[in-house]
This record gives sequence, structure tokens and C-alpha cells, in this order.
Amino acid sequence: MYSREESEYYRAKLKAAQRLFRGDVKPRDLPSNREIRDELQRMAHLFEGEARYENLREMRFEALRLMRKLAVFRPRLIGSTLTGHVRKGSDVDLHVFAAGPEPVVTILEEEGQRCDVEHKRVRKDGEERVFTHIRFHDRFPFELTLYPPDKAHYVFKSSITGRAIERASIAQLEERLAKEYPGASLDQETLEEESRVDRFLIYETLLLPLERIKENPAYHPEGDALYHSLQVFDLARDESPYDEEFLTAALLHDVGKGIDRSDHIGAGLEALEGFITPRTAWLIAHHREGLEMLDGNLGVRRCRRLEQHEDFDMLEALARCDRDGRVPGTETPDLEEAIEFLRELSHMCDG
Repeated sequence: MYSREESEYYRAKLKAAQRLFRGDVKPRDLPSNREIRDELQRMAHLFEGEARYENLREMRFEALRLMRKLAVFRPRLIGSTLTGHVRKGSDVDLHVFAAGPEPVVTILEEEGQRCDVEHKRVRKDGEERVFTHIRFHDRFPFELTLYPPDKAHYVFKSSITGRAIERASIAQLEERLAKEYPGASLDQETLEEESRVDRFLIYETLLLPLERIKENPAYHPEGDALYHSLQVFDLARDESPYDEEFLTAALLHDVGKGIDRSDHIGAGLEALEGFITPRTAWLIAHHREGLEMLDGNLGVRRCRRLEQHEDFDMLEALARCDRDGRVPGTETPDLEEAIEFLRELSHMCDG
């Protein structure tokens, strides 16, 4: 469960029991949900340290910002963001009350979110129920569970404790945040200003048009610019799997081709300004010179100037990946996998 291989307690218990024991396992021999939750918290404290508490603070303020946007649906914050039992990758979980998902999704889409709506059938105690979930990824992953309006005051029970779950309305969350983070501004305008754009969504938005950019087969026999970018990223991952800035440059080096092919480097850097580090920007800015250098077509003075830079070795590595990432039919990660790899690497580095 810590590595997100499983998200449901019962399935995680069964899978663990099957790995550890042969034969049938009685339910009384399995740990309780509370014991698993407590162990997950110990692991989070061990592996994530103090960064987890700063992450929790930001998740709570992001929850408040969104709840105010959805106030008409009487949102309630539940789960680990409220209780404090967060770990890397935890969702911000909300209950919202509406007759259907459409009006909720409309507000979210007006906020620039791309939502997935899932209708999940669950059979419990001989009764089948359908739960509607709305998921999207902003600064943090959000999961909204939709209930009919007449359930707003219904007492939901926890699968961990068997008791009424802890939840907070907008007013209750405001009161809690004021007590736990004295001095922090709860003003909506301030929260909006502090809410950073998810740079990984920006990356994905800029990369998607590259699938329509067909390259010159004389230089790029592999096909479109997105396929090339994913090949370069995969080669870069083999070269330096924990260098987030280098991998980001590898994935994004050609995004400008979807904006202005006559100056794809300048166009790409302009679009990425504020969403990449200076080191990543330098690698992208000079990746074409790196290729010319590998081919022996770069002048001596320009070569010497590049060689004096502290990241010259990584520019050479990027150029090799760029040159070699042009193989028709080779297997690559898909775009979603590449973005998620960078996102997870970023969380790991922050931790």
C-alpha cells in the first residue's frame, strides 16, 4: 500500500497473505486496517521525514481553496489530508453532494482541470451500490466522491475504525487551519496566488501537439516528434535516472516544434519560462549545438565555450540521446508514464 501497488486494505491483506503463506488464511490472522494505517505512517515518517508535514500543510490549504470553489455542493474534507495521515502520493479526498457529476465537472474544467469520472459498482452486505468518483491532478491528486444532496448530513463510517469518519466543512476547516497554522492567510485571493500551476500538466500540454509533427525522414526515420522525444527521454533515463533536470530537458527539448518550427528552441524556452530550472533551460538552449559538436560541424570557438560550462558532460549525454533516439519501431514509455516518472522523481527529491 505504501508503494501504491494496492489502494484497498482488504485486497492488500490478501495479496500479502498469499505471498507469505500457503493455504487458507483466516481473517482473524490478518492485521486490522488500523494496524496497517499506523504502520504506513511509521514508514512515511521514516522515508519522508519533515517534508511530509510541509506537504500536509499545503494539501490542506489547497483543499480549502477548492472547497470554496465548490461551496454550492457543500464539500466535506475527509481522509488523510484532514487527519494528518498523509504519505507520498496521498490524495486530497472530498465528499461533494450533487444530483450528478456534470455541474461539478463544469466548475473544475473552468478552473482548467481535466477530470476523469468513474462509476464504480460495489457489492456489500448483499446490496449493490454505485459510487461516482471525480479525479484530477492539480498540485496534488484530488478524488471527489459524489453523493446525492440528501446525504449531506448522513453519518459515514470509517472502514478503519468502524466509527463515524472525521470530516470538515469549509467553516470547520478554516477554524482548524487558523489554530494549527497561526499567522497563515486564509484569504481566497492569497490562496489563489500561492496555488502554483502544476508544471507537469504544462509539460504534457506542450508535448501532446508533437504527435502531429512529422519529421523529415532523412534525419528522423522514426516518425513524429513526440515519438522521438519519448525515445530521447528513455535513453536519458538509462544514462542518468535520478537527474530530474537532465531528464526534463531530454523530454522537452523539442516542444517548440509544436509552436514555431522556424525557431523551435526559442519558442520552447519561452513557453517553458518559469516551469523549468536554469540548468534545464541551458541544456535545451544548447542541445542543437551539442548535436553539431558530435557530428564535427561546430566551430572550435563555440566548442571551447561549451566545454567551459559545468554541465558540458550532460550536454554531450543529451546530444547522444538526441542522436540515438531516432529508431523506427523501438519501444518507448508512453507520455503519461514519462510525465509520472518525472513527477515521482520530483517528489522523491523534495523529500
